[in-house]
Amino acid sequence: MFKIFIVEDDKPLVELLEQYLQRFGYDTLAASDFSEVKTEFERYAPHLVLLDVNLPKYDGYYWCRQIRNLSTCPIVFLSAREGKMDQVMALENGADDYITKPFDYDIVIAKIKSQLRRAYGTYAGSGDDRTVTVAGLRLDRDRLSLSLRDQRIELSLTEVKILDELMSKIEQVVSRDRLLEKIWDDQAFVDDNTLNVYVTRVRKKLSALGIDNALQTVRGQGYRLVPLWGE
Repeated sequence: MFKIFIVEDDKPLVELLEQYLQRFGYDTLAASDFSEVKTEFERYAPHLVLLDVNLPKYDGYYWCRQIRNLSTCPIVFLSAREGKMDQVMALENGADDYITKPFDYDIVIAKIKSQLRRAYGTYAGSGDDRTVTVAGLRLDRDRLSLSLRDQRIELSLTEVKILDELMSKIEQVVSRDRLLEKIWDDQAFVDDNTLNVYVTRVRKKLSALGIDNALQTVRGQGYRLVPLWGE
């Protein structure tokens, strides 16, 4: 049974969400202490988090960062904030999706199912084809990690999808449209700014492994990954 952690201070909304989620067979836990969200997350070890932006003590962006230090599980924001920058902020802090209030509960369920499929189910795949290795750089799709020699870092699911496409077509130009189609085929925000945010994050992850300038922008076309680390 998948476990869903709800971090939301609107109690009537939480009750409705829990009723709806439990009806679909999910186990749920609502945050009870908004100064101890990280501790409650660790104790519950959920498969997915529903997270509001406006919270007591610290905002949802803060808690998203804290959770990302512990886990790569899907994080979906539920917020009354509709601005593009709010959505970009969510992505920059580690979110996987963003749903604005008021929302249709069927859409929430569909988004949750999509994220769970991608992270743990049929879209996650299985077997030996779950890794891609290029010049010693190894992407592990199941463990959401990237390693080079004795260094290893964790990735978000979206970062894995970007690197999977680039490493599978090493030194080839991958169009922006292809990346958007692969990653956000059923998500709410699909503009160029969103992709820019994630490409920047991927570059930072590569840099953490000592790989700089390998992810190149091909103006007007897209991106390509050149195995400079293999030199």
